[in-house]
Amino acid sequence: MKPFLMLAARADDEPADAEYEAFLLRTGLDESSLIRHRLEAEPMPEIDLADWSGIIVGGSPFNVSTPQARKSPVQLRVEAELDELVTRLLDADFPFLGACYGLGLLTRNQGGVVDGTYKEEVSYPQVELTEAGSEDPLLEGVPAAFPAFVAHTDAVTVPPADGVVLAGSASCPVQLLRMRTNLYATQFHPELDGNYLAHRLSFYAGHGYFDDDHLSEVQEDVRRQDVSDSWKVLSNFVARYSR
Repeated sequence: MKPFLMLAARADDEPADAEYEAFLLRTGLDESSLIRHRLEAEPMPEIDLADWSGIIVGGSPFNVSTPQARKSPVQLRVEAELDELVTRLLDADFPFLGACYGLGLLTRNQGGVVDGTYKEEVSYPQVELTEAGSEDPLLEGVPAAFPAFVAHTDAVTVPPADGVVLAGSASCPVQLLRMRTNLYATQFHPELDGNYLAHRLSFYAGHGYFDDDHLSEVQEDVRRQDVSDSWKVLSNFVARYSR
């Protein structure tokens, strides 16, 4: 099988490594079949799409809606490289799955609007499939409504004209988007369970994802939640596109 490529953009080693571990677990892949490249540390490598089954972009403390003048040189480089790659993937209709940050990148590339209108603090809303979502093969075996973990300070306000919204929630209308036939992106985090999320939160105080004074209570709460139906997005992606 050709491997999948995971592009990451988390500067701190511990949450970055835990994110990779979570993606390995939820995809069912190992380190030889899910190759990680950390973009915040090194520029984008040369990518021959023929070498890969698909490409995954994880989350990031970066926000695409941050004004350009306030973005760090690293963020500007990472987003320029990812924007060029996303354009290539769209042209080829190549298998892609973006989680949280990846949704903002895909939406902005295609002329949609990403801003703070539908930001969500750490929570687990009921994500509901649209009619298109109920018919999409990526969501095979996923119930019509399921809880999933979210934590983001920007989100899609206006989806791209050619985008197909596959799922939404009361607090955020675009939770899962498809472009072309094979490019997908989620606002929720399909890799996380409560323990992984609780661990991640300890590194992101001050980012607006939760009330810093109540971190321990938030961690305790998320550890009790069952979001296992959301993981099927990742296992289905791998099952569909492995080649």
